[in-house]
Amino acid sequence: MSWDRHEVEGRPLFVWAPEDRSRSYPTVYVLHAHMRSAEWWFNVEPFELSYPQRVEALTLDAVVALVDGWTDVGGGQWSGELADYLRDTVVPFVDGTYPTTGLRGLQGKSSGGYGSIVNALERPDLFHAVAAHAPDALFEVTLAHSFPAVARALRDRTPEEFWASFDGLHSTTDVLLVEMIAAARAFGDGSFPFDELGRVIPERLEEWLERDPVRIAAARPEAVRNLRGVWLDAGDHDEYFLDLGALALRDAVLAAGLPAERLHFELFSGGHGGMTPRYPLSLAFLVERLSMTF
Repeated sequence: MSWDRHEVEGRPLFVWAPEDRSRSYPTVYVLHAHMRSAEWWFNVEPFELSYPQRVEALTLDAVVALVDGWTDVGGGQWSGELADYLRDTVVPFVDGTYPTTGLRGLQGKSSGGYGSIVNALERPDLFHAVAAHAPDALFEVTLAHSFPAVARALRDRTPEEFWASFDGLHSTTDVLLVEMIAAARAFGDGSFPFDELGRVIPERLEEWLERDPVRIAAARPEAVRNLRGVWLDAGDHDEYFLDLGALALRDAVLAAGLPAERLHFELFSGGHGGMTPRYPLSLAFLVERLSMTF
């Protein structure tokens, strides 16, 4: 394996870099989805190349880092402590270990796509281009569609009681509840923005919406305009309705002033899964945009 494995504050970090270390390269940080980890990227499906193998095959002029964001609930949307870890620990470590130019991109899918776009918008001094595959966005549509199902699943128990008895993902209901608990921790104070009948509690939902990248893009137009490139895509029948979120986010970044020529937007035929072949496409896009002279 041509990837270097490091332990950074107790977390694995995998880095690929060109053999020629006599020159410097842009860096792309890859953020995994919820209920995944940095090591997960190396899992190989039958008859398919893993993403790390695809990166090696591309032989790009770039440093690529697979960052770990596992938590006790499977992830934290790359916000809070995970955002601090990425920005304040991982970036300085990579810059200090590999020949980098100081130009950086972020790439991720789903909650990793969310973390990519939000970290790029909140820290434009650190990150200069972003690729977000089916990112969590347009929460009042995409997350809210699960509120009734979660309320039904918790009809005879509290979230705390569910979590106290949780011992693994044994059903789609378990997955749904863990996803909602993780979202509640990342976007609010840990409580759900709906009542026992699935009805929205407006003031709690508003707290979540403040963390919606659609709103963050609108509130940070200068950061949007300064991005060297934005890749947004989603399957046209995404099971979480994140195709609608991607459309809303496309409109938000364009309204905020992103030049249209810096945006790659695509709705492809497919759902939420099976995106591994698309990652090399957006990675090449990021490296190209980070290598251009502006």
